[in-house]
Amino acid sequence: MPATLTTPVLDESELENLAELLDRLGGIPPERVRLRPPPGTATEADVLEALEAPRKRICELIDGVLVEKAMGYRESVLASALIEFLNAFVRPRNLGLVTAPDGTVRLWAGRVRAPDVAFFSWDQMPGRKRPPEPIPTLSPDLAIEILSRSNTAAEMRNKRRDFFSAEVRVVWQIDPETRTAEVYTQGDQADAVLAETDVLDGGAILPGFTLSLSQLFAELNRQG
Repeated sequence: MPATLTTPVLDESELENLAELLDRLGGIPPERVRLRPPPGTATEADVLEALEAPRKRICELIDGVLVEKAMGYRESVLASALIEFLNAFVRPRNLGLVTAPDGTVRLWAGRVRAPDVAFFSWDQMPGRKRPPEPIPTLSPDLAIEILSRSNTAAEMRNKRRDFFSAEVRVVWQIDPETRTAEVYTQGDQADAVLAETDVLDGGAILPGFTLSLSQLFAELNRQG
């Protein structure tokens, strides 16, 4: 079960200006911070409203601040491929569920994250069933983040710390620019940095699952 954390990363009473807020969020570009509702007042209802708006925006909730996810077409192509590869392994074995970039989850009160791709084993779900609520309190076994150009190292470090605080077991960080994958199981240091010629494996979470990174990144070169 996810950890229950109550100490906020962002305390608006300590912030003097937007620059300090952006710094707390990991130095992200200001255009990714939503001003409606004002920072510090956003709720999970605002996360859902952003998803349902005419211009659908996937947002995460960080202590009352609505932050748009950074994701472009290239990242979407890789996310789609990862979902296909994972589902090809997970579904026949009925191991759990795989979610897409708009799969928001509540890690703890005030903290909603949306991994680009995630795997949830049935053991993570109450009654071993898909939760009915739109933002369930769940921690994925595996969270996958695909780096976009506006992601910063500090932002991704914050995300990984959130995941591990909520008892996520493994984080894969995929970099389309360098065509590498970093594997994290705890802390800020990667357990492994894999090149395009290497193979990702499911470890103890998905025993027997393997994915050639050359096969994954080949999706970026595919033509008609």
